[in-house]
Amino acid sequence: MQTYLQQFSSEMAALSTQTLRSLVQVRRGGRGIGSGGVWRSDGWIVTNAHVVTDWGGRGNRQGRIADDLKIGLADGRELPGRVIALDAENDLAAVQVDAQNLPAFALGDSQSLQPGQMVWALGFPWGIHGGATIGTVIGVGSRVGDLDSGGRDLLAASLHLRPGHSGGPMVDAQGRLVGINSMMNGPDVGIAVPISIAKRFFDEVEQKLRAAQSSNVTYV
Repeated sequence: MQTYLQQFSSEMAALSTQTLRSLVQVRRGGRGIGSGGVWRSDGWIVTNAHVVTDWGGRGNRQGRIADDLKIGLADGRELPGRVIALDAENDLAAVQVDAQNLPAFALGDSQSLQPGQMVWALGFPWGIHGGATIGTVIGVGSRVGDLDSGGRDLLAASLHLRPGHSGGPMVDAQGRLVGINSMMNGPDVGIAVPISIAKRFFDEVEQKLRAAQSSNVTYV
């Protein structure tokens, strides 16, 4: 049993080291306000809409987008971040930094997750660098127990999220991105945006950007 626990501990430490390379901190006005993950190696970052706006809640599209965002990379650099797209309904934001060859997360499959599977939530809880919390999947979908999802899909896990985890990655046991940390539901349930929703969001962003470039219209 001791050998197994030591092996498990070593594997989890290696996984944490691997995933932390793709974790970023989102700062505003000189203070940390949330987390994010490298979506594309050419400087695209995924985080929550409520992290980068003065957000009034899900469905509120009137929040002012922050104009003083700084993105702290794992290599120690802090770069200006520009919000290029928002999905307030699903609490997602795409942020761009001027950087290349960043270590992007491998994407997992949130729809194949089963209750009891292990997941990790990474971020900067209370400003602590790379704070990780581990738990198991409760469920994925628009109906997870008594949670009020408002008709949207959610990923619920039995783990603790704290201020600073918002926008950070939720990964599976292979280190693949399966969700974007969003909120707590009581003391013991962490809620994330499933990666299937994030993939759809970024696909739409890319399509609109390509269309804007071809028509000489700027998409913000």
